[in-house]
Amino acid sequence: MNTHPIVELLGDGISAELSRSVHTVAEALPCTLEFRAVDLSDEARKRRGGDAVFDEAERAMRECGTSLKYPTATTDESPNRVLRSRLQFSVIHRPVCTIPGIQTNFTQTIDIDVVRIATGGTYEDPGRRIGRDTAVSLRVIERGPAKQAGRFAFRLAQLRGCGVVSTSKYTIQKATDGLFEETVDLISKDYPGIPYRRELFDALLAGIIMRPEAYGVIVCPNEYGDFLSDAACGLIGSVGLGDSASYAFDDLNQIACAMFDPAGGTAPDIAGKDLANPSAALLAMANMLRHLGELDASKALRASILGAIADGASTRDIGGSLSCSEFTAEVASRTRRALAEA
Repeated sequence: MNTHPIVELLGDGISAELSRSVHTVAEALPCTLEFRAVDLSDEARKRRGGDAVFDEAERAMRECGTSLKYPTATTDESPNRVLRSRLQFSVIHRPVCTIPGIQTNFTQTIDIDVVRIATGGTYEDPGRRIGRDTAVSLRVIERGPAKQAGRFAFRLAQLRGCGVVSTSKYTIQKATDGLFEETVDLISKDYPGIPYRRELFDALLAGIIMRPEAYGVIVCPNEYGDFLSDAACGLIGSVGLGDSASYAFDDLNQIACAMFDPAGGTAPDIAGKDLANPSAALLAMANMLRHLGELDASKALRASILGAIADGASTRDIGGSLSCSEFTAEVASRTRRALAEA
């Protein structure tokens, strides 16, 4: 049985319930996950001082290489932004697919992987006022992170057997988005067997709604990916169903550090009531298992999550009647069964 050290980044709100769900399912796996907890909650950051908490988190994440993070409140600072800066995460991956059993306003099937540059865009600069009625901010695109996002996208497309679409507003933002598209186009030359095209971001949004089957892996600059992944989650029924992965790379373009997390928020209104939907946290866990090379466990867990939801064994927020702990027990049971039958 393989053993994997995992940094568990604890947070706020429903974080404790998501952690219990993850630990319960971990007991059903054919590998051992050794969790090393680091408290990133708002209370811990205020009590110990943000720098001390983030120093501990960074040290542990670099030592273990793999971490699982739960939602954290953004008060004095954004923990996600701080970790992204400290660990030099340059690529964020957000898979989004239709989940049978969830009623949505969008009736077609969607199955896309959004790969976004984790840095730059307008997110690095809060901007400044010029007088009373004018404000400006600096928008930055760097070739290095664009290369890493492009390469990650094409490798993912190889695994999926689909094409890559790069998207931005390159006809308007000719310098910044032009550099991004130029970089991805050069990366595409290393993957001649993978279909590749570029689309303007506004046209792509319409295209996904009209013909979602035409999109597999989509790579884009920072803010475009942020908008797109949340919009896509809305199409499948809930932003809370999305999971996310952040990656940092070494000088040989190999993954040096990876962090997996549910994309939803802290949901303080339901915290402690056993009402949270742990699906995104468990999907993030399945993605983490795939990254660790535990392919059978990853496949079994993902199939168990989606199968439970398809059969109506789901939490109340997506039309079911189960509590967080009941849904977790269902997924754990299905995972054990799937692994035994494999």
